[in-house]
Amino acid sequence: MKQIVMFWLVMITGISASAEQDACHLFTASGNAEYPPYLWRSPQNPEVLTGAISGFLHKVSKQLDIKIDLQYSGPWGRTQEEVAAGRIDFIAGAFYTDARSERMDYLRPAFQLTRTVVWVNNEKPFEFNRWEDLVGRQGVTVIHNSFGQEFDDFARKHLTVHQVGSLEQGLKMLNGQRVDYVLYEENPARAYAARNGYLNIHPLAQEISSEPLYLTLSKKSACNSPELRAQIENVLVQAKEENWMPPLLQQAQYLWAEQHLKSADTE
Repeated sequence: MKQIVMFWLVMITGISASAEQDACHLFTASGNAEYPPYLWRSPQNPEVLTGAISGFLHKVSKQLDIKIDLQYSGPWGRTQEEVAAGRIDFIAGAFYTDARSERMDYLRPAFQLTRTVVWVNNEKPFEFNRWEDLVGRQGVTVIHNSFGQEFDDFARKHLTVHQVGSLEQGLKMLNGQRVDYVLYEENPARAYAARNGYLNIHPLAQEISSEPLYLTLSKKSACNSPELRAQIENVLVQAKEENWMPPLLQQAQYLWAEQHLKSADTE
């Protein structure tokens, strides 16, 4: 009897370990869905994210022999909450903040450097050479967005920056002169401004910050382990050495423009 019990214990343990191992070959990821050319919702399937980061994750998953399902999980703020809760494994593209580092592990090195700028209305430009030049003006950005810990701390103490649910909403407010400026990364904002025909806004030359963009793994992910993090970081080193992102960004810019033209033709 004792031998039978031991046999079944061994069998159950083996099945459980096998199931866990299989589960850790399938991951979920999400990110900022208003982030072209890095990420945006596919017109063919809005529940799927496409863009340069999608191509980057495909190469990472191929190197690791795993599957990463990159899915739309709602607005940027909700996506961060889903990852923090462990319901999604990865954020595909996040700046570093102390608050996020408590809920997710940053995988290094960063895979991209991004430039955040001040967008203004052509009819209400102002001189901007340092952060203090924004004091006393009405700004807007997307809720739960970050532009690096140092600037976030400065903005919290000294600036009036309203938060809206989407980049399109913020750019619309700027185009209508309802705010003085929009804070956002240059490439995504430029893509949306072009798509919406906002010819009356432009980015100022002086950047707010130049921040590295990271792949992060939820601390509550069932598959988060030192071994997995080390494997991913080895691939990230390879990606940096082989310069994966520039051609992926170029392809994504063409794809975004092509989809915009098709959308315009059907209207």
